[in-house]
Formats: sequence, C-alpha cells, structure tokens
Amino acid sequence: MANKRHKPEGYSQNLPQVDLPVGQGMQRVDAIRAVCKTEQTDCRWRKHNGGKGIDQLKELKRLQKENVRLGKAVPDLTLNKLILAEAAREAVGRRQQNL
Repeated sequence: MANKRHKPEGYSQNLPQVDLPVGQGMQRVDAIRAVCKTEQTDCRWRKHNGGKGIDQLKELKRLQKENVRLGKAVPDLTLNKLILAEAAREAVGRRQQNL
C-alpha cells in the first residue's frame, strides 16, 4: 500500500493542533499522537514548514513554479540571441562582398 503524502497546507493545519494542547500542559508526545502522526513526522513538518502560514506556503509554491518556468525560458532566449547575432554577421558579410 502506498504511503499517504500530505500537502503543505496540511502541515500548517496540523501544527497548531499539537501546540494548543502542549500549551495547556499536555505532554508533547501525547499531543502528537492525538493528531495521528509520529514524532518524526512532527519534527519533519516543523523543519519543513518553518512557522509559515498557509498563504505563505502557497505563495512559495507559486514562486517555485515560476522560477522553474523562467529557468527554462532563459536558455531559449540565449539561443535566439545567438542565432540573431550569427544572422547579423552573415548579413554584414554579404553586404561587404557586394560592395
């Protein structure tokens, strides 16, 4: 059976569910188990999340996607620039030969 993959929005929703009972005096381990996860999962989520809210996580994900898209566009633009520069050199060379 495949493992369940949680989304970042789930991280932000589950972390306060642990913090509230801990603040009220409940043991951290018991609060983590009440949310149906392990201590390792809680530690990983806290490390990954870094205290960000849902809106911040969505914005981060959007910016990462845009960064990938722009990273793919840069090589295409560089290639176009090289092709245009080569075509310009050839045009100048032909013009000089005709003179």
